[in-house]
Amino acid sequence: GSSLLTGPEGLMAKERENLKRLKCLRRYRQRYGVEALLHRQLRERRVLATDGAAQQAHTTRSSQRCLAFVDDVRCSNPSLPLTRHCLTHICQDTNQTLFKPCQGSEEVPCNKPVPVSLAEEPCCPLHLRLPPQMYVPEQGLAVPQELGAAPTELYLSAAELQPTESLPLEFSD
Repeated sequence: GSSLLTGPEGLMAKERENLKRLKCLRRYRQRYGVEALLHRQLRERRVLATDGAAQQAHTTRSSQRCLAFVDDVRCSNPSLPLTRHCLTHICQDTNQTLFKPCQGSEEVPCNKPVPVSLAEEPCCPLHLRLPPQMYVPEQGLAVPQELGAAPTELYLSAAELQPTESLPLEFSD
């Protein structure tokens, strides 16, 4: 269709403007020159990185193991993603900011790593301080004396409840 619109004969000014816009839109967001070269190289590097990661997923490299030493023996646990330590030893990494050691209590100290939360002092589930109870259940259902000694004239007998006049059919039971 574009070959038919290229000739200057028969094109009106509005059609020429629309053709110009169409050609611009076809080139919109396309990379040229150095930008195109860098984009192609980045794509190739990403493909190589993802292919390499897929091949190495089955093997455990030494960089995927924890770097901490316990009694001169290296920890054999896998490290957390994008870190060099496992969950047990993550607090030994001075650059990380996502975990803090649990403060524990005075009787039982605890250094278990806990994710940083909105709390001022993050604690492990063992040392978590629960908020005060908001609802206090009542001890028993006590009937006040005023309700027990109600006057009997407030109650109607069965004879008083019977209608005295004949009601239309729609109001009867």
